[in-house]
Order: sequence, then C-alpha cells, then structure tokens
Amino acid sequence: MSAPTRLKPGVVTGEDYRALIAACQDGGYALPAVNVVGTNGINAVLEAAAKNRSDVIVQLSNGGARFYAGEGMKDALQARILGAVSAAQHVHLLAEQYGVCVVLHTDHANKGLIPWVEGMIDHGEEHFRRTGRPLFSSHMLDLSEESLDFNLSECARVLKRLAPLGMSLEIELGVTGGEEDGIGSEDLDAANNAHLYTQPEDVLRAYEELSPIGHFSVAASFGNVHGVYAPGNVKLRPEILGASQALVAERHGGGAKPLALVFHGGSGSEKEKIAQAVGFGVFKMNIDTDTQFAFAESIGGFVLENEAAFRHQIDPQSGKPLKKLYDPRKWLRLGEQGMVRRLDEAFADLGAAGKSLAG
Repeated sequence: MSAPTRLKPGVVTGEDYRALIAACQDGGYALPAVNVVGTNGINAVLEAAAKNRSDVIVQLSNGGARFYAGEGMKDALQARILGAVSAAQHVHLLAEQYGVCVVLHTDHANKGLIPWVEGMIDHGEEHFRRTGRPLFSSHMLDLSEESLDFNLSECARVLKRLAPLGMSLEIELGVTGGEEDGIGSEDLDAANNAHLYTQPEDVLRAYEELSPIGHFSVAASFGNVHGVYAPGNVKLRPEILGASQALVAERHGGGAKPLALVFHGGSGSEKEKIAQAVGFGVFKMNIDTDTQFAFAESIGGFVLENEAAFRHQIDPQSGKPLKKLYDPRKWLRLGEQGMVRRLDEAFADLGAAGKSLAG
C-alpha cells in the first residue's frame, strides 16, 4: 500500500479537499460534519478532532450563521452572510494550531436561501483575490423540494461560480425527512414516501450534468431524517447508495466509488446502518441534534446542582460569593466538554479516529 497522503494542518480546499475525500473512501471511514452556532461550538469541534487525531468538518446552517452574527442584527440576510464569513475566519485563524485538517462547509440552503449562498460566494471571491485560496471548502444547495430540472440547472449555475475558486458544491437528491433549521417538517407521516429514497437514475443524471463543471458531493436520501425520533419511525436503506455508485461506475467508470456521498440526519442513527453507508462511499455524516443535546445536558446538570449560583450573587445560606460558579467560562466550558465527549463517539462510529492526514 502507498503511504497515506499528508496535508498541511488547517482549512483544506480544492485538490486537498478532494484528496481528503479519497482518503476517507479508500480507508473506509467518514468525517463528522458538526453544525455550530458560535465560537464555543467551533472550539469544541477542533478540540475533539485534535484529541481523536482525526480531521473534521465544521458547518453552519443559515440560522446558525445568523446567530453567530447576533440576533440583534436587523438585516437577516446580511446577518446570515456575515455570520458565516466571520465563523470561517475564526476557523482559518485557529484550525492550523489544533494540528488537524478542517473542511469548512455550509448546510441546507433551499430556493429562498440562494441569495445567502450567493452572498457568501461574493465574499469568497474577494478572499480568493486577496489570498489565492477560497474562504470555504464547499457550500450546499438543497433544492430537493423543486423539480429535478430546476435543481440541477441551478446547481450547475452556482457550481460554475465555485469551480474557479477551487470550491465544491453539495447537492441534495430526494428529501431528507424531519426539520433542519426551518427547512423541512417534523411530521414523519410521509416516512415511506418515495421522495425519501433517492432514485439511482437521478444520481446518474446529476453526475452527467455536474461533473464536467466541477467537483460536487451528493446528499442522496435513503430514508434518513433530521433530528432524533422514536425507534421504528425511520427505515434506513443504505443499499440505495451502493446502487447509485454502481450505476455511475457502470456508465462512466471512476472506480467502485465514483461519487462523494453525504449522510444527512446522522444523529440517533443505528451504528450498523452508519457503517453500511460509510462502506458505500459516504465520507461525511452530519451531526447536530446530538451535539446540541450534549452541550445543553452538561450545562443543565451543572445549573441544577448549583441552583443558588444562578439565582444569587451571594449564597443566602453561607454568605459566600458564588461568582466562580456563575462565571460563563465555568459552565460554557462544561458545554464544550460535553460536545467533545459526544464527538469522541462519532469519530469512533465513523472509523475516523487516528486517521488525520495532517502532517
């Protein structure tokens, strides 16, 4: 076997991003893509990646980006754009110091959020002119609720802007169930709907229309949903991913895994199904709900154990100051540590621990 590719620690883009995807697929592992809403989340993700000696994907939804900029910012579109840009700059500044490779990505953007993506690309083009490198590794367009014709034509238009920057585009084919930051619905009555299971023929068409333009990845639905639901509500069929890979390989070659595949709605999924999806070429699994809960649970437990400190500056029983307990650095750090512990599990489930390409 040839020696593994080594990449410079920090944000990876362009050919380095493609090399990272290839290493994941060849090595039979995937990276967690963790949604963040502030510096605490970003820092926890970087800490967990360094601890596990794994590379990682940091991503922002439109709501997460807006929160990063501050809910008090009146222009919601600008808040979404500038929040994402600010978060990207934070990651660029710190990622190399953690000694791992980091993919910077943005999450679901439906038709109404295309201006958000275009605004981020505007900033990315300016960053590229100044530095010779893109600001983000990739963006996502989720136009799965539109016609396939519109989905692919609009993805092609946006990819034509991204490709010259060395950026990738993530697309969605089929509909991931559940709700993610205002996109979709928590109603799972349609869990058996055919739209929850992407047709391999649609994936083939996407490959034929987009691959000549630039690099892209596919969030192909195989029954997966956002969020955590009661057992039995979600029926995952990873074999759909294998059928899509086989069809594209049969028509166009590119080895056994010509597609870069993405697993949305990873929180709460069965570990066996995760392993099967990774085996079919999934290099990226989104995780948000579980890390949100891990952050909140750690802080909530501390608050319950130290209730007086969150009601009084001076303990009414002992007369002692409680500042060391209500200091935000105390409980926010506990939230970060909760995220790190949950990500320890994610890196293990995905087989990514100890496999960082950072050299």
